Amino acid sequence: MAEVSTKPEVWSCKTVQEVVENGGELPSRYIWIRNDRSDYGPIDLNVPVATEIPVIDFTRLQLSSSSSSSAIDEELLKLRSALTTWGCFQAINHRIENSFLDEVRHLAREFFHLPMSEKQKTGRTENDYEGYGNDIILFENQPLDWTDRLYLLVSPQDNQKLEYFPQTPQSFRKMLHDYTIEMKRVQAELLKSIARSLDLAEDCFVKRFGERGTMYARFNYYPPCSRPDLVHGLKPHADGSGLTILLQDDKVEGLQMLKGDQWFRVPVMPYALLVNIGDQLEIMSNGIYKSPVHRALTNAENERNTLAMFCAPDPTLEIEPVEELVDNEKKPRLFKKVKNYPETYFQYYQQMKRPIDAVRI
Repeated sequence: MAEVSTKPEVWSCKTVQEVVENGGELPSRYIWIRNDRSDYGPIDLNVPVATEIPVIDFTRLQLSSSSSSSAIDEELLKLRSALTTWGCFQAINHRIENSFLDEVRHLAREFFHLPMSEKQKTGRTENDYEGYGNDIILFENQPLDWTDRLYLLVSPQDNQKLEYFPQTPQSFRKMLHDYTIEMKRVQAELLKSIARSLDLAEDCFVKRFGERGTMYARFNYYPPCSRPDLVHGLKPHADGSGLTILLQDDKVEGLQMLKGDQWFRVPVMPYALLVNIGDQLEIMSNGIYKSPVHRALTNAENERNTLAMFCAPDPTLEIEPVEELVDNEKKPRLFKKVKNYPETYFQYYQQMKRPIDAVRI
């Protein structure tokens, strides 16, 4: 079993992959200290499986706008139940070919296994969140996550920083372009279904996201860790997005969801998309739909690869609870108006605080 270093250390922004390759003691900067946020509890590798997370048939959701079939109506009710209880669901029949999802995973793994000199061609600069590397260190003694990532703005296309887009593997850029097109379709269809589930006009959330809503891709690489009982792949947090669409690793578990005060393991469904509400849709739904707290754990034997797409409204637009969902007597307004919600998100994330608490009334 690897030793844990307790010595004070001056930290340079090494990738986790470099830490692993260098061997030796597990750096103390990665150790989860319960005092950091005691209400999230300790790391537990043996929590129950979240068998109750609903599986939503995407095809039935699309038909619900033009059909009165009871089975299709039930799918919309199932969606509403999923988002009021778990804040997430597994989406199947989303019309993305399994072979393409296999290609996405293959190219992501291939990128993270390139020589470090090749990956560093897309390395993030000191004060930029985009690019390859790890998260910016914003605070002294900030606990670090056991993950390397490639973080890219993929939409709007004219705001892309192409210097951070890998040219190797050769087909990576085309894959990401094609995957982004699919994600835009999925996002639009989901936003319409979510609006219908709240008895709102179908285009309610589509309009609120605007024509220049943002989409960030985050490719996550979690190397094996000698002490998965002490280290987080991603520390507990809720997303600052409107929607997050996650392509999980097709074999290795690691995602956990917090429901009430109990953590649950999210099972792997290789060709499903795990969709969760982000803070901005919780605000717009006036708290009816919940942005779930979740975390990623590490694995002693196997690496884990995931791809998260963070879909958010145009940051220049104000967001607030939809008026039809506010009732001064039964359901008063819970949140203030806010613009560019994600601007300070990482500051809250690294302190294990929730930015949504700052905009509550």
